[in-house]
Amino acid sequence: MSILTVKNLTKAFGGLVANNDISMDVKKGSITAVIGPNGAGKTTFFNMVTGVYQPTSGDILMDGKSLVGLKPHVVSTRGISRTFQNIRLFSSMTVLENVMVGMHTHLREGLLSTVLNLPIFKKQENYAEQEAYNILDYIGLSKFVNEEARNLSYGAQRRLEIGRALATRPKVLLLDEPAAGMNPKETKELTDLIFTMRNEFDLTIILIEHDMKLVMEISEHIVVLDHGEKIAEGTPDEIRTNQKVIEAYLGKSSADQSVS
Repeated sequence: MSILTVKNLTKAFGGLVANNDISMDVKKGSITAVIGPNGAGKTTFFNMVTGVYQPTSGDILMDGKSLVGLKPHVVSTRGISRTFQNIRLFSSMTVLENVMVGMHTHLREGLLSTVLNLPIFKKQENYAEQEAYNILDYIGLSKFVNEEARNLSYGAQRRLEIGRALATRPKVLLLDEPAAGMNPKETKELTDLIFTMRNEFDLTIILIEHDMKLVMEISEHIVVLDHGEKIAEGTPDEIRTNQKVIEAYLGKSSADQSVS
């Protein structure tokens, strides 16, 4: 059963077409990779799914309901969360506070209860703090709970961003190059975390990634973009031997030599 359906999605910036007529179905509970050379339109695609960009044409359906026209914070309440290619943490806030920020859409306190410090505000704040701590414990960062985010290692900052995304209680989690800049040990830990999150939180995960070893190891379905268009999709085995994919990454002459 599909949880996310993309229909003929196109995004043009003036005369530049960043995504052109892209369609795909993402199955509930799956791990899907969106890959392609630099400039293929992968992050633009993520930006449309999360409401950062509105498509020029086409539709995006979550559980059968269109997301087109919705602001990012509304898309988040529908069950889609993401991380970014460039880490976007609140660097001067603590690790705990960064995760608590992700929970704001699920808390019920209003402005009046917050200003007057009413009991309902304190109850919600205590709940958010405990839930944030539980997430940090889950992703292995609980010992840094009071540390400022900027003081974490690069790999730990990546994990913290995932933790903040989990705090929104997503159904679909989009990871934009989660392994970028990681060493082999951190990449292995990330791989284990992605599998665990998918299974324990009943998540559907879509990732953009340039680490092909990680992509082939973790993905059940792969969509390949090149110059803004979908040129292939299938299982890792199907993508690995797809001539169009080989040409997109190596160039036609190199691809011809590699299979000759």
